[in-house]
Amino acid sequence: MKARARRGLAILGGLAALGIASALVLNAFRSNLVFFFSPSQIAAKEAPLERGFRLGGLVEQGSVQRSGQGLTVHFVVTDLARTVPVVYTGLLPDLFREGKGVVAQGRLGADGVFRADQVLAKHDENYMPPEAAEALEKARRGKLEVAEP
Repeated sequence: MKARARRGLAILGGLAALGIASALVLNAFRSNLVFFFSPSQIAAKEAPLERGFRLGGLVEQGSVQRSGQGLTVHFVVTDLARTVPVVYTGLLPDLFREGKGVVAQGRLGADGVFRADQVLAKHDENYMPPEAAEALEKARRGKLEVAEP
């Protein structure tokens, strides 16, 4: 085999290896990507039912119910326009409170209940994830526009 043919095969092999590596990295990235949705977006059927995502908003006042001595907690997340019931089994963050911001990661069941695998509470009085703040503001504006004829 001539040097030119060997060089061509080496370049072709390198490009094939680069393509395979790129495909594997993109596939891993896509499978680990988690999107954020507000209760209004879930009500509009924008959230995926076949995979997990993050639900964000405020914990509705008076909605937190703990089941006996177990670790299961039922609460409602709202964006002030729509609500989504959430069920979580595990230890809640210390900053988890009614009326405060929360982000729950999990899946939406066919019954409309969000089953959370992880619950994150905001870490100080002024912080809220940008996506959650934007969703709350959009919902607040939409609610005001609907309320004012």
